Amino acid sequence: MTPSATTDDRPRPAVRAPRGRARGAPAGRRLRGWMSATWFLLPALLLFLFFVLIPIFVAFYTSFFTWGGFGRPDDFAGLDNYRKLSGDPVFRGDLWRGLFLVVLSIAVQLPVALGTAVLLNQRMRGRAVYRAVFFAPYILSEVIAGVLFGIIFLPGTGLADTLAGDLPLVGGLAGTWFSDPGTALPTLFAVMTWKYFGFHMMIYLAGLQGVPAEVLEAASIDGAGPWRRFRGVTLPLLGPTLRISMFLSVIGSIQLFDLVWVTTTGGPTHSTETMAVTMFQFGFKRYQMGYASAISVAMFLISMVFSLLYQRYALRRDLQGAVTSAGGRR
Repeated sequence: MTPSATTDDRPRPAVRAPRGRARGAPAGRRLRGWMSATWFLLPALLLFLFFVLIPIFVAFYTSFFTWGGFGRPDDFAGLDNYRKLSGDPVFRGDLWRGLFLVVLSIAVQLPVALGTAVLLNQRMRGRAVYRAVFFAPYILSEVIAGVLFGIIFLPGTGLADTLAGDLPLVGGLAGTWFSDPGTALPTLFAVMTWKYFGFHMMIYLAGLQGVPAEVLEAASIDGAGPWRRFRGVTLPLLGPTLRISMFLSVIGSIQLFDLVWVTTTGGPTHSTETMAVTMFQFGFKRYQMGYASAISVAMFLISMVFSLLYQRYALRRDLQGAVTSAGGRR
């Protein structure tokens, strides 16, 4: 046997790459990934900084001053603006009116949108036209909608008075739609429903199209009728969509401004005034920017607390299993 043919039966240690190179390669890739993501996110981060974070900080800062909006705020007032805010009957009324709009939105606007979406999810002729017609009000700007309904509810000569005069149940409302404090807020909510229910309808339509047809067919084979299929199959599967729609409706009701301002400017006698309208009145009409900043801080805190609690208790199941930016799971 020649020496070249001999073999060594002794075990040989495995060849390992240098530790620095083995650990450095993944770290380098992660660093490059973070740098690439930061580069692409930089424009959005700058916009968020200048148009969200800095205004929030400025509002917090100026809320501790008695400031008219011109020059630098130098008349430090401490918590006086917040004490005034807690005792202001108009602001307390804003809270109750906001709660009224939130409750009506959840109890009326969203069910109407859901029912319309269920009907338009069925096979029918011209359903694309119906969807476009119901969604069209949302495309209109709030200014156009406000001017339009200001003309419709014009006392005496408006279309609403002309139609209500011939109807026995609503004939007494003629001339009082936006001019009477008792009917102004419900009338405003009717305008809100016309304006925004099409948006929620489209959200529900998207959710309904994600419900598997096989599940509905299996329920139908098992003897479930339309209502039972809707209650036992469609609604549970539509749960995440319903919760997102409810969240958007509540936040929108809290921050409602432009439609109210164009339609009623908060009147009569503050009956349709919201927190955003009160903030605008004090800030840009009375030049009390410090107090207006305190109102904006209160709006921000209310929205943030509601968002955190809603995410913690209502959206918790929807967020489970979502992949985070760090690669883990919630």
